[in-house]
Amino acid sequence: MIAVVGLVVGVVLGLIFRPDVPASLELYLPIAVVAALDAVFGALRAYLDGIFDDKVFVVSFLSNVVIAAGIVFLGDKLGVGGQLSTGVIVVLGIRIFSNVAAIRRHIFHA
Repeated sequence: MIAVVGLVVGVVLGLIFRPDVPASLELYLPIAVVAALDAVFGALRAYLDGIFDDKVFVVSFLSNVVIAAGIVFLGDKLGVGGQLSTGVIVVLGIRIFSNVAAIRRHIFHA
């Protein structure tokens, strides 16, 4: 419940203050958001399965964002940033859809 309240407060604050993202970080923001969503949907799935651990969630959240941004940064330095960004989005997208499917099965007992 606290996570949902934190999410709502964060979204509202973001809409009110409209923070600017430096141009040097614009490439990493979409990747970081998708990586964070992967961690959130994984946490929701773990919660519904009864195996949620807040420490694991925090580590997963931070490590997903850092690793995804690191891969994109490395790809940018190697000159293949677009391809690695696409790869990261595809992999994380597959994980998100897999978690959502498991959540849906859990909710509807299918």
